[in-house]
Amino acid sequence: MRLAVALSALLAVSTVAKAADPVYPSSAGNLSVQTIATGLVHPWSLAFLPDGRMLVTERPGRMRIVSRNGKLSPPVANVPKVFAVSQGGLLDVILDRDFAQNRTIYFSYAEPFNGGGRTALARARLDDGEVPRLVDVKVIYRQHGLASNGNHFGSRIVQASDGNLFVTNGEHFSDRDMAQIFDNHLGKIVRITSDGAAPPDNPFANKPGAKPEIWSYGHRNPQGLAINPIDGKLWEQEHGAMGGDEINIIERGHNYGWPLVSYGKNYGGSPVGTGKAAMEGVDDPRWHWTPSIAPSGMAFYTGDLFPAWKGSLFNGALKFQLLSRLELKGDKVVKEERLLQDLHERIRDVRQGPDGALYLLTDNASGRVLRVSPSK
Repeated sequence: MRLAVALSALLAVSTVAKAADPVYPSSAGNLSVQTIATGLVHPWSLAFLPDGRMLVTERPGRMRIVSRNGKLSPPVANVPKVFAVSQGGLLDVILDRDFAQNRTIYFSYAEPFNGGGRTALARARLDDGEVPRLVDVKVIYRQHGLASNGNHFGSRIVQASDGNLFVTNGEHFSDRDMAQIFDNHLGKIVRITSDGAAPPDNPFANKPGAKPEIWSYGHRNPQGLAINPIDGKLWEQEHGAMGGDEINIIERGHNYGWPLVSYGKNYGGSPVGTGKAAMEGVDDPRWHWTPSIAPSGMAFYTGDLFPAWKGSLFNGALKFQLLSRLELKGDKVVKEERLLQDLHERIRDVRQGPDGALYLLTDNASGRVLRVSPSK
């Protein structure tokens, strides 16, 4: 009798525990969210190494290698000093297209400058031994313009098929008008070679007084950047103020409007610039979020684990603490699906893993690496 009661109680506990497990519904079926790693302090970016391990940046200035079972390496040695104030710190990281041969990585960070910080991009070789370190660290790009006191560094990186690098630069919040002026890099996306030079075919390379690295301008705080693998077009995502977060397709030499036009308003409720959402000579966003979700990190999905989502564009959200899936038809966003809204964590980065799952970084003092896959 006692055995029967005990078994009954055990089954009841098991049933309650199972019922309490979170279920995240989606158009592709229920989603499983697995914690791969913990103990990361404000993780900002994730890059997969060829063997499936992950290179992860932490905003206070650390870089770590995360094993496939979630073990954290000691901090990677020789990371430059960062300006770890407010939004500043160690930011994005990517692998060179020929990483398997040259072991080269690129990483961006807020570099101490004039009592504040500025966006910088460095190149190094990764020695991923028992005590990992960076070798031959070289800063190949430094943002030109007024220093930031801790806001709007932008700082996503992508490498094009020709080897050139695109780097996003925020306008430092208080220097917003600089986004429309060509003698600085604030509020710009720049295009540079792997050595940091300005390619001669950049749109303003021969414009007097203009910084030759500029590729596009009129940006606020771009924290998402990805190349569409279908057609090679460069897509960007940036924070608005009170509303007006944008998804743009970045074209050579084009103006994206900040701070002249916006779908949002200033934080005090006053209109931005002209008070209009569009104007002649400015590219209209392909999508905007109003109210603001505070987007960060973006990735095109090409895997087989979610066949119905192939070609979708995924975006993390900090303020609304969700994963946004945008369904595309050509260059047009036709539908949004909001996922993981019950997760209640700021999503800083989203990447597709080599296994076809989606990997997320949660931005807090006890940040995690999460793996999103179909629920079994």
